[in-house]
Amino acid sequence: MRVLFDTDVILDVLLDRPGFSEPATALFEANEQGLLDGYISAITPVNVFYIARKLKGAEMARRVAGELLAIFRVCPLDQATLQAALLLPLSDYEDAVQLASAIVGELDAIVTRNLEDYKNATLAVFSPTQLLARVIEESNTPPAAS
Repeated sequence: MRVLFDTDVILDVLLDRPGFSEPATALFEANEQGLLDGYISAITPVNVFYIARKLKGAEMARRVAGELLAIFRVCPLDQATLQAALLLPLSDYEDAVQLASAIVGELDAIVTRNLEDYKNATLAVFSPTQLLARVIEESNTPPAAS
C-alpha cells in the first residue's frame, strides 16, 4: 500500500508526542520493513524544518529534514497540484495540498491523526492506529521495534 504520511504523524514521531508516537513509530518501522510504501508531500520537510528549528535549533532541523528525505519518497509538487488543491472540498489549504499530492502521486491512502480534516477526501484516510492494524492484518506480522 502506498501511503502519504501527514505532517502530524511525522511530528508525533519526531517530537515523541505522548499517546501518539507509538503507533506512528510503528508505521515508520513498517515503512522501513517494506510492509508499506511511505510518502510525504513536498511541503512536509519544510514544515517540519520550521517547527524543529523553533523547538530544537537549526542543526537538529537540518538533520531531521535530511532523515525524512532518506526515509520517505516525496510526492512531486508543482503549480498544477497547488491549483488542484484549491478546488478540493477541504477547509484547510495545507491539508488540501497534502491530499492533492497523494492524488497526483496515485497513492492509496493518507495516514493522519486529524481524520476530520480529511472527511471529504477522495481516497482512503486512516488514523495511525487504523493503518497499523491493517498493515499487521495484511502481513500477519507486527512491525519489529528498532
